[in-house]
Amino acid sequence: MTHLWVRAEQRENEERVGLTPMGAAELVKSGMRVTFEESSVRAIGIDGYKDAGCEIATENSWPDAPSDAIIFGLKELPEDGTPLTHKHIMFGHAFKGQPTGRILLDRFKAGGGALYDLEYLVDEAGKRVAAFGYWAGYAGAAVTLRCWIAQQHGSIAGPVGVFQSSEALLADLQNELSTTKSTVPTALIIGALGRVGSGAADLLTALDIEVTKWDMAETASGGPFPEVLAHDLFLNCILARPGTPVFVPASATTDPRSLKVIGDIACDPDSDFSPIKVYDRTTTWDVPALRVHDTPPLDVTAIDNLPSMLPVESSQDYAAQLLPSLLSLTDLNNGVWGRAAQTFKEHI
Repeated sequence: MTHLWVRAEQRENEERVGLTPMGAAELVKSGMRVTFEESSVRAIGIDGYKDAGCEIATENSWPDAPSDAIIFGLKELPEDGTPLTHKHIMFGHAFKGQPTGRILLDRFKAGGGALYDLEYLVDEAGKRVAAFGYWAGYAGAAVTLRCWIAQQHGSIAGPVGVFQSSEALLADLQNELSTTKSTVPTALIIGALGRVGSGAADLLTALDIEVTKWDMAETASGGPFPEVLAHDLFLNCILARPGTPVFVPASATTDPRSLKVIGDIACDPDSDFSPIKVYDRTTTWDVPALRVHDTPPLDVTAIDNLPSMLPVESSQDYAAQLLPSLLSLTDLNNGVWGRAAQTFKEHI
């Protein structure tokens, strides 16, 4: 019997979950054994999972799970160097040259386990079967705008937090915008036709902010792209891959520009292929803005778990997308899981 073990998230500011009680009930009904760890932070309570027929385990007890259990979480594991003996489903951030990714792969190699990376669960055409992209874009645009608002007050953005709904987030931003006397900013989104870009555009449009939408056609020339510097806000919504052109060169800090805030929603600064060359590290919930130039100011925001600002909506959306693939976990050698396993083998 396939045994799926859903672990509690151990990363700070992470309340999301990749399986809802309704989805868990479907897995149990299909004959799967499902164990859910208790969690002190998960946005969706444990009672629904109990009612769905899941077994309940102690928070963070997954290292002691049966050897055949498939451990399912979203964000990274504690970086304690221990060998990883189980099969894990999560966002590993390990296949694009990231230094921490190499360490993670070495832990799998030492323990004999395997990584089924959620970013690399793809269908026959290579399209991802599930993504948090829309909510990453939505929340990322919100943080980018908050950075700009702080600049209008001669400051830098303070900590961000969780919102119970997208409506609450919008209301908060509308209130903050009303405190400025500046004209609303202009924004350029690259990757506007994708899920991430759609979320960013929807947030900004709802606030009556003028948005220039670019996608592959507009960046096919390979650059340079002076239009980026001509907007107040730039939002990068594409994943860095080999051949990705540079959108913001290192010289942008001192070049003539209207650009005030870069929202790197794709958030991959330590990748060799990052298209934004003015910064080298992610930002955090406590310190969401990194000032890379003072006069005139240029801030970068690059938070790598943005959907967690809207944990309920983003979890429900993602879980619905992923459920058909979880129902096929009984066959790890074929389909979406077989392709993910091959990707892991190529990188291990």
